[in-house]
Amino acid sequence: MNHQHYYVPEQSHWPIVAAFALFFLAAGTAHTIIHGQPLLLIIGLGAIAYLFVGWFGEVIRENQAGLLDNDQVDRSFRLGMGWFIFSEVMFFAAFFGALFYIRHFSVPWLAGEGAKGISHMLWPAFEASWPVMSPPDSARFPGPEETVDPWHLPFINTLLLVSSSITLTIAHHALKKGHRAVVIAWMFVTVALGVSFLVVQGYEYHEAYTQMGLTLHAGVYGATFFILTGFHGMHVTLGTIILIVMLSRILRGHFSARRHFGFEASAWYWHFVDVVWLGLFIFVYVL
Repeated sequence: MNHQHYYVPEQSHWPIVAAFALFFLAAGTAHTIIHGQPLLLIIGLGAIAYLFVGWFGEVIRENQAGLLDNDQVDRSFRLGMGWFIFSEVMFFAAFFGALFYIRHFSVPWLAGEGAKGISHMLWPAFEASWPVMSPPDSARFPGPEETVDPWHLPFINTLLLVSSSITLTIAHHALKKGHRAVVIAWMFVTVALGVSFLVVQGYEYHEAYTQMGLTLHAGVYGATFFILTGFHGMHVTLGTIILIVMLSRILRGHFSARRHFGFEASAWYWHFVDVVWLGLFIFVYVL
């Protein structure tokens, strides 16, 4: 009789920790926004950090010990990472969809265009344009004084991210060939490019708030700008931390030319972040 063998994970407390960590993170975020008290948020962030270090550390130790080193587990990791990236695609698709709806439907309707033109009765003097420099309710939400020049800091950041994808790909190919010194050198460059991106974006945000009047309260343009670029910046931050972890593992002698899915998964994620930025650069900054 043929027997089909399936991998059944051992009992673990980490899913329970994850549930509590996500609860405190969500509740803490809401409590901070509404009441301005970040205690629950700090607890949630600390629990998330503990979860990542503990759970991923356990998986790494199992991998280094040669446990569960088979094609079935490798395939499950690949499917899991693939679905995770797909969920991230849908996450950003929702925000890009909101931007498209606002630009091509809501703003023209408020100016009296289309089937919903009756909305123009609310603010008769409002004229449709993008970006919206003079929002309909300017008394409460004054528009920005100016917009970000796409060919200055955003273009520099585009070059940084595209370059980082190239250097990461070079490191990946070197790992496949077993050239560990080459991998380490190019990973240092990749991490430096990721950190440089975050520094430039931080300077851009400071410039937007202090010199351009472009804030989260600067009407719908300010809100969509910071939601899209802010969430992307959060993903770049997470991706940079992941790359630093991968670099530290390589320095410790982890991974081989045949088995290195942890590194490969981090590369998938970084390339995804790069592609999202290209979309942001075109649809948020240029068009």
